[in-house]
Amino acid sequence: MWPPGGGTRRPLAPRVAAPREPVDPARIGRRVVRRRARGMDAGAVAAALEEARFDARQDSRHEDRADDVRGRAELGEWERLHQLLADAAPGTVYDPDTDDVVQAELAADAAAAAAREAELREAARIAARADELQALRELGTLEQTEPRDGDEAVRDELTRRAGGYVQTDVDAWLAHAMAAHLGHYRDPAARDAAAGLLPPPVLTHAALLAALARLVPAADVDEMVFADQLATAEPEAAGALAAFLTRAHLEDCCPCGPSRARKRGGA
Repeated sequence: MWPPGGGTRRPLAPRVAAPREPVDPARIGRRVVRRRARGMDAGAVAAALEEARFDARQDSRHEDRADDVRGRAELGEWERLHQLLADAAPGTVYDPDTDDVVQAELAADAAAAAAREAELREAARIAARADELQALRELGTLEQTEPRDGDEAVRDELTRRAGGYVQTDVDAWLAHAMAAHLGHYRDPAARDAAAGLLPPPVLTHAALLAALARLVPAADVDEMVFADQLATAEPEAAGALAAFLTRAHLEDCCPCGPSRARKRGGA
């Protein structure tokens, strides 16, 4: 029964909602100054700076305004614009569209927004794939499905939905696919990447299955259920066994392997 204590079916996970961007008083203050300063010359900015300094002195006398983040940001922005126009040619007026600092911030904002959008798309893809794999589990056809790129993250999502309970059938499915080089695991790069995406028991299970398959090529998956049990209960021992079997296979395949050499030396 999945999840533990639940029925055989479960509702689909809620769709991912776009997170709200946190309010940044300092950024708001700088933007207010820039909108107000558009078209101002050096004299007008200097007057606005003096006004901001006066307001800051007044605020410093009140404890409830001592931590005015927006006010400090506005003062700092007026000071920056004052210096910017002081360094510019006489008669220059402020234009945010030609302000390198503003343009750099806008570019950073656009990049951050694109990254957030990409994260949302990936989260939606993972949720949809998790729904698909869950449906296949309920139909009993998960083992017949080949994994896709990114299914390691889908495994994590299914585990999260189950309240953190390890999903043994999904782990076994991924381990078998990795050992047999199915789906995206046909690519060696995908198998290498999985080492940092899957937990040690799954990786150990896959290594042990691969070693056993080389030892007994005709063995059926159902005959190697013990590999999953061993990898889960004793991952270090299972890993050592997989390494030992792999070494034995390599030595058996190589006529000049160390074991053969020792045998000839002792003869």
